[in-house]
Amino acid sequence: MTDAAKEFIPVNIAVLTVSDSRSLSDDKSGDTLQRMITDAGHVVVDRQIVTDDRALIRDHLRAWIARADVDVVISTGGTGLTGRDVTVEAHRDVYEKEIDAFSTVFTIVSMQKIGTSAVQSRATGGVAGGTYLFALPGSTGACKDAWTEILQHQLDYRHMPCNFVQILPRLEEHKRRK
Repeated sequence: MTDAAKEFIPVNIAVLTVSDSRSLSDDKSGDTLQRMITDAGHVVVDRQIVTDDRALIRDHLRAWIARADVDVVISTGGTGLTGRDVTVEAHRDVYEKEIDAFSTVFTIVSMQKIGTSAVQSRATGGVAGGTYLFALPGSTGACKDAWTEILQHQLDYRHMPCNFVQILPRLEEHKRRK
């Protein structure tokens, strides 16, 4: 449900593709995320590709968390079960709080599309340094599903009864306490 009386508030989003084989010229999932983000009225402030290396992924996440112009980081790729899939671990290295229900809701959405194969996804979400972070699978379909079914709504200030944007200013309120 959307509250039409509220004004849309765009958020700044960085997109990270995790892949040993992709470049910006053939990164379909990254392209799809960038298009959906901008079509929704948000701003893609940075977009990068890194290899499936836990330290590199973690370093990119931390660098974006430190930037004042990044509200959200969305990564795609490296959430599976193989030995090279380390994106979830890198995300959890930086999370201050995990958004447990994101994984659950993503699984529910995926079940409707791919049935029990959804158990192979380890999509995750969390918060660090006042920044939201989401790790999505590398498939274009999974990125579309995560955006259209979850993130598009939660990153829209007008979404009711609640959304991530309305609490964004409060993510670091504990640092203001005496």
